[in-house]
Amino acid sequence: MILKRIFSPRAVDNIGRLLSRNAPLTQAKIASQFSTENVDLDDPTISKAMKAYLTRANEHEKFMKKEIQEYQIGKRHLANMMGEDPETFTQEDVDNAITYLFPSGLFEKKARPMMKPPEQIFPQRKAAEFDKTGRPFHFLFYTSRPNFYHMLYEIVEHIEQLNKFEDIMLKKGLQPDPNAVLDKSGSQWIDKTALESLLLETLSDRDYEQFLNAIEALCKLPYASNVKDFIFKYLRPLMNTSKTIEAPKPNYDQDGRAYVTVYECARKHARGTVTIRSPGTGKISINNKDITYFEDTQSREQVLFPLLFSNMIGKVDIEAEVGGGGFSGQAGAVRWGIAWGLRSFLDEKIVEKMRLAGLLTKDVRTRERQKPGQQGARRKFTWKKR
Repeated sequence: MILKRIFSPRAVDNIGRLLSRNAPLTQAKIASQFSTENVDLDDPTISKAMKAYLTRANEHEKFMKKEIQEYQIGKRHLANMMGEDPETFTQEDVDNAITYLFPSGLFEKKARPMMKPPEQIFPQRKAAEFDKTGRPFHFLFYTSRPNFYHMLYEIVEHIEQLNKFEDIMLKKGLQPDPNAVLDKSGSQWIDKTALESLLLETLSDRDYEQFLNAIEALCKLPYASNVKDFIFKYLRPLMNTSKTIEAPKPNYDQDGRAYVTVYECARKHARGTVTIRSPGTGKISINNKDITYFEDTQSREQVLFPLLFSNMIGKVDIEAEVGGGGFSGQAGAVRWGIAWGLRSFLDEKIVEKMRLAGLLTKDVRTRERQKPGQQGARRKFTWKKR
């Protein structure tokens, strides 16, 4: 009970009645109560802190208006280039248009061109938390994290309400409906970074743990489904497997054969590029040589394993260029490239089996370096007393 440690029980009840009559002070409501454009900075009644805030807020608002205007103009130009209606041109259409108009060979996603709304790129700012005299709007302002503690207060309020509701139902001899149990399957609580973005406040690990304990206590109540709208605000669906292993669309060569090229195939210090062509005769070319490029049997088995697992031997042709590292690292790089490229020619069930078998997971392990003052990465010099 966070608030009951800070305020007296009567004060907590008064605050609860106040919040029940009036909606919580959200960022939009605070901004509507206090507009930076309607305040005269030369007013002697305005505190120095408020003047400093207003100066920063005005600059930020002007910057965001300019960025939003340029984004809208750019989106309209992009829609005209694609022959689409600018009024119905969505962000998904923007991303597809950029991919089509600006094909890039850059493999680092951060280096690729993009066009996102300014609200997603630039961090949000809190609205004014106090009036021109310096008096705070929020009753939890002096906790230094009013939004966080207000969220905990709401959780406590829901717990108390559900406990009262359960007592009423028990007095009537009614039990909770087993079909109305809150179902959180396929979802997880938002991480600390997302919670900070939602609350616009910086949280510690202890604060985040406190939030998890409180929200879990709320979910364990028999009638937690009555407040599922509040709970689902802090839940995010788990990443869909089909999205994590979404296969690229194959291209077609002059002979009409489909092919997929996988770049940046890495294992230890080895780096390579693998191209898979379908249909094929099972030909395997590694640095312009056949499978005998690898002298040891284990490396050859590594290369052939994805084809054996997916039953694609003799159905596709493999062309690989690999360098750096040793034969083991090069075989691991080619193996991952083959497995990653085969997704474009297999159905979802086999791809899911490959994922579960670990064929689609990059092996990022590398040799640990030798440490100064000792014989190896972990090995120490033999200790001698004399």
